[in-house]
Amino acid sequence: MAYAPFAATAQLVYWLIMASHNDGSRVWFITGCSTGFGRVLAELLLKRGERVVATARNLQQVENLVSPRKETGVALPLDVTQSDQVGQAVAEAEKKFGRIDVLVNNAGYGYLAAIEEGEDEEVRAMFETNFFGLVALTKAVLPGMRERRSGHIINITSMGGLVGNPSAGYYAATKFAVEGLSESLAREVEPLGIRVTAIEPGPFRTDWAGRSLKLANSSIPDYSETAEARKNQITGYSGKQPGDPVRAAEAIITVVNSEHPPRNLLLGKVALNAVRQKLADFLQSIDQWEAVSLEADYPD
Repeated sequence: MAYAPFAATAQLVYWLIMASHNDGSRVWFITGCSTGFGRVLAELLLKRGERVVATARNLQQVENLVSPRKETGVALPLDVTQSDQVGQAVAEAEKKFGRIDVLVNNAGYGYLAAIEEGEDEEVRAMFETNFFGLVALTKAVLPGMRERRSGHIINITSMGGLVGNPSAGYYAATKFAVEGLSESLAREVEPLGIRVTAIEPGPFRTDWAGRSLKLANSSIPDYSETAEARKNQITGYSGKQPGDPVRAAEAIITVVNSEHPPRNLLLGKVALNAVRQKLADFLQSIDQWEAVSLEADYPD
């Protein structure tokens, strides 16, 4: 009984700390904030008074994002392929703000090669960032979201996660994987009050097709009219894409603000048209081959 007053005081202090963390704004944890969608989104949110954990492999590239708003922003070093950094970054974010309300899995990059040209080491490295890094962050954040029965996970995939094109097969494979994971995860956690949305941008004016893009070291002439032609098209329009990163960031915020957010959101006319065409072709093929599909079952 002698320790009861101390225990009560400790409990009061705990709840006061939690109350200080809960001022009505959300806590966003965003990966890949050095450039592109991640950086633009972090800037918009900080200007609106949201609390933001901005992460990047190179801390110096994100420190200037939060330096004017140190009460609501924190910059953390994070290589999503390093499990120790993942755990440490999530722990530091939760220590500072008390929780993570929105996880934006944005870190990732592209690699272009015909399938036959693909270099195993490069492909595996891309999977580590684009897919396994995303999984690691998601698993690190989910326990807190489950405990609170709330949260939103935003996975930045690509129209390439729904449509495969020449030269982008390996990149598409990472994004198709994220799409499948996101769909399954949504069905698992929605009953727990947690939302999951896959964001599928088309071509946007980020560094994806510029300095962030990796290319195979060699090319095979037989793919000059397919993989090589598309590779040249992608690298040639860097900086000229129709997509506006600021408007994309606004769309992501709109999704998170929505009472009934979508599981998928395409961004840009190119993505919208490409996916609609794929779905139309897919449905036509399903109807054309329906009899063969049905004959695969045991007879009634």
